[in-house]
Amino acid sequence: MATHRNAAPSGRPHRSSGSVAREGDVQLKSMAVGPLPLVQWVLDRMRLEEFLDAYLPKPAQSPRVPHAKGIALLVRNILLSREPVYGVGDWAEEFAPDLLGLTSRHVRALNDDRVGRCLDKLFVSDFSSLTLAVTSHVVREFEVSLDELHNDSTTVTFHGRYEEAVPGAKVLGKETRAITWGHNKDHRPDLKQLLFILTASRDGGVPLYFTAADGNVTDDQTHRNTWDLLRQLAGRPDFLYVADSKLATRENMAYLHERGGRFITVLPRTRAEDRQFRERVRKGAVPWKPVLTRKNSEGEIVDQTSVCQQPWRSDEGYRILWFHSSRKRQLDEATRQRTLERGERALRDLQERLLLPRTRYRQRAKVEQAVESILEETGASPWLQVEILESQESTYRQAQPGRPGRDTHYRRVLRPRFDLVLERQQAALDQEALTDGIFPVVTNDLQISAKAALEAYKRQPVIEKRFSQLKSELEIAPVYLHNAGRVEALLCVFFFALLTQTLLEREVRRRMEASKVSSLPLYHESRACKAPSARRILDAFGGVQRHFLRHPGVEPGALELITELSPLQLQILKLLELSPKDYGRSSPAGKPARG
Repeated sequence: MATHRNAAPSGRPHRSSGSVAREGDVQLKSMAVGPLPLVQWVLDRMRLEEFLDAYLPKPAQSPRVPHAKGIALLVRNILLSREPVYGVGDWAEEFAPDLLGLTSRHVRALNDDRVGRCLDKLFVSDFSSLTLAVTSHVVREFEVSLDELHNDSTTVTFHGRYEEAVPGAKVLGKETRAITWGHNKDHRPDLKQLLFILTASRDGGVPLYFTAADGNVTDDQTHRNTWDLLRQLAGRPDFLYVADSKLATRENMAYLHERGGRFITVLPRTRAEDRQFRERVRKGAVPWKPVLTRKNSEGEIVDQTSVCQQPWRSDEGYRILWFHSSRKRQLDEATRQRTLERGERALRDLQERLLLPRTRYRQRAKVEQAVESILEETGASPWLQVEILESQESTYRQAQPGRPGRDTHYRRVLRPRFDLVLERQQAALDQEALTDGIFPVVTNDLQISAKAALEAYKRQPVIEKRFSQLKSELEIAPVYLHNAGRVEALLCVFFFALLTQTLLEREVRRRMEASKVSSLPLYHESRACKAPSARRILDAFGGVQRHFLRHPGVEPGALELITELSPLQLQILKLLELSPKDYGRSSPAGKPARG
């Protein structure tokens, strides 16, 4: 467990809850409320703490901070502040303890070691069963549709050596994931990583299942186990499973097809079917039919997608739908132009180095190797032709070894000198341009229409949005932990935080639609927001506090005041059917009151 040099000792006696102002015998104590009641409303419906209590191992003796409450506290912290583990205790002191599901005694006992032990208990629990239990309840409670599920993975990047997080290593008797190098999706090949695999529903992009894998595991190795667990969650195999091209291996597609599953994925460019189809396109032998048109707010067409009218099958017998997108054609052309410019820029830089007086490129094989390396790295090889010109340069060298002097003799020698001539292969560029905008979707569903398959494929970015929130809003990295087991447990906590955030966002949007509320004034200057994000909703309640006023003759705690709620806050509470009168107030049982 990572610690900080400014961390307080165990028990943290110097901390005090909230802030206090005094004037004579009058005392005003203020504690943060913020959006905690909204978060708690979602957590209550998720029954997260109840599931944690059921699945986490029971300790031999009662801990100072119950483990389920400690994990639930981390979920709240990630959603609202994202403090390092060593800062969670100080953060919790700012809030009314009952809003965190804790008592004052629990809050005083918080420190990094106790929070770390909560993560230990989560690590040794059955992640898979716990996650499925929570999401199975969420599906029923929030009426999430499981007809279409999207799967993808991202990498969580780590700064540090993590020498003990290797294949086969164990923590607390349980094998850990290997934090190691692999294909880094954050473009940091110099750093180690873990693979974070997520599945989300089409219905609101609700995260439904998460697992972690070794940092060097490729995506095509994860789909079969994931699909098995999703089948268990859905209770049936015929949901539509949408994933990227890593699903399109012979083994993966056969596994799903033979078990009654339906899938949609992208056929990789490396397949022979792709090469064969593009040859037909270049010959003009492919008939197209418009299938989907996308317009902007002004009614202008921004993308026209067509489908090939001829039936196509993969080598395995699955159905291939070939699409052509006008927008993708523009993007492909722009990408190729950038590739060419990048290749030409690198080659011109090499050319300048060849012409330097003291250049180190004096052998043709060395120049050829440098050119080939540039073309391969930039991807410009198919469209650039490079001719290497060789000439002789005259120079003089000392005829005999020794210190040069007045009688030293020099002899004339010839040294090779190289230059480059670059030429774009216009014929190859023209041929490539004929297939711009084309992409193949493969499916084993013979009944789904081309338009429905295309729309399902285009919904795949819903999971990219969740990854973006995970890395930006929730700040999953950097991870301030050294223990590999606690790292893996923390990833599970982030999954629960992402799930909570998504459910809040989905509920607000659904209730806006049901109440025919077109927008909420969540942007700066009260500008309208038609699709509120969870972050905007939570930030709207950031300034709410609970105040206790004490003065002689008044019973302690009798005067409890809550920051007056704004019209926007009242509107959100009305949508969620929460009581504004009880928002943030203490309940007799010590728990926050809810409507």
